[in-house]
Amino acid sequence: MRTSEKGIEFIKLSEGLLLKAYQDSGGVWTIGYGHTKGVKKGDQITEFMATEYLKDDLRTSEQAVSMYVTSEINQNQFDALVSFTLNLGPGNLKSSTLLKRVNADPNDPDIERQFKRWNSCKGVVLKGLVKRREREAAIYFGRPWK
Repeated sequence: MRTSEKGIEFIKLSEGLLLKAYQDSGGVWTIGYGHTKGVKKGDQITEFMATEYLKDDLRTSEQAVSMYVTSEINQNQFDALVSFTLNLGPGNLKSSTLLKRVNADPNDPDIERQFKRWNSCKGVVLKGLVKRREREAAIYFGRPWK
C-alpha cells in the first residue's frame, strides 16, 4: 500500500515547508517537509528537493507500516499510521501500544487514545503534536480532520 494523495496533503500541512534548515522542538536539524537525515545548520534546498526528500521519507515510513502492521487495514488507517511513523520514526511505531492495538483489532476505539498519547517532546506537551495526533486519529477512523 502507498500513501494516498489525501494522506500526503495531510503530511505536508502537518509538517509545513521550510527551505532553510532549522532545529525542531527536539533540537534536530530539519528541512523541507520534516526531513532530518543528513541535515545540518545552514542547509538550503528548493521546493523540488523538499518533495523528493518527502518521497524518500514516505517510502521508509510506508515500508515500516507494511512490515509491522499484521492486521488488515484500510487506506485511511494506513495514511494515519504513515504520518505517525514519519513524525516519530519506525522504532517508536514498532514498540508502541498503538501498534499492538492495531494488530489486535484495527477497529478498537482505544486506538484513538493511543495516537493521542504521543503528544510531547522531551516531556513537554506541544500544542502542534496534540493537534496532529487528534487529526491522525480522525483520519484513522475516517472522520474529517480539518
